[in-house]
Amino acid sequence: MTSSLDEQTLIVLRAQGRRITPQRKLLLEIIRQGEGHLDADEIYRRAREQDPRISLSTVYRNLNLLKELGLISELHLDQEHHHYELRDAKDHYHLICSKCDRVVEFHSPPVGKLMDQISGDNDFLIERVHIDLVGLCGDCGGRKGG
Repeated sequence: MTSSLDEQTLIVLRAQGRRITPQRKLLLEIIRQGEGHLDADEIYRRAREQDPRISLSTVYRNLNLLKELGLISELHLDQEHHHYELRDAKDHYHLICSKCDRVVEFHSPPVGKLMDQISGDNDFLIERVHIDLVGLCGDCGGRKGG
């Protein structure tokens, strides 16, 4: 499974003096392959399918470590539990359906331009932006086509 981890991930783990354990590889691979944004319980369920000995505390401990190392992001997504995704070099934002909890990622060049303008106007270095737009998806009654 090592080949499925990108080189940058391996560099970060090694640079921080962290071992590349089978559990970390497994969790990163599950998050990478996950469609949508997985919560800890779903990550744990998928991990147990491949490694029945993995514990929920191991999953949480490694999710926290991977988050601290900047390899994954913890998202709140307008819900009570957290979701996890791999850190993406390209900024993206989320549309969240308040009825079915569907999450759709989107990219917006105008948001990038706005951040550049705000940063320049205020002599401020923006490190990250978190935008969640909550409403109804098309399947749940959202508007289609305007």
